[in-house]
Amino acid sequence: MKRLLSAAILGLALLGTAQAAIDTYEFATEAERERYRNLVEELRCPKCQNQNIADSDAPIAMDLRAQIFRMLEEGQSNEQIIDFLVSRYGDFVLYKPPVTPRTLLLWYGPAGLLVGGFVLLGVILLRRRSKPGSAASGLSADEQQRLAALLNQTPVDKKD
Repeated sequence: MKRLLSAAILGLALLGTAQAAIDTYEFATEAERERYRNLVEELRCPKCQNQNIADSDAPIAMDLRAQIFRMLEEGQSNEQIIDFLVSRYGDFVLYKPPVTPRTLLLWYGPAGLLVGGFVLLGVILLRRRSKPGSAASGLSADEQQRLAALLNQTPVDKKD
């Protein structure tokens, strides 16, 4: 009885993995199959954060793979297919979005922050170097004289 129950549980557990989508599309040529493979690997799944359409098991990714296959069968070019998906889902479906006014911050923002940080660091260091006596500059003239007198004193030896 335990064996039968264990086998049933194992069978149900394996059923979940059996539902993974396996696309079985028939292509006329090997070049068409390669075009399809390149397209689904270079386009990002709209539902998944960082997974391409080829690796995603999301229902929308399955639909997009079928849509790409259908468009390839119709004879559309890679650019037409990519333009269709970008017009429908935005630049998010591209792993390398184009450099446009909307994506300038995405492309050049990190470098700008890095350069800005170095400029700020340089300004801070130059300000510190330009004030040689910055520790004593906050003291009045009388306090500076007393400090100089204390610094010039020699220690006195005590004899008991």
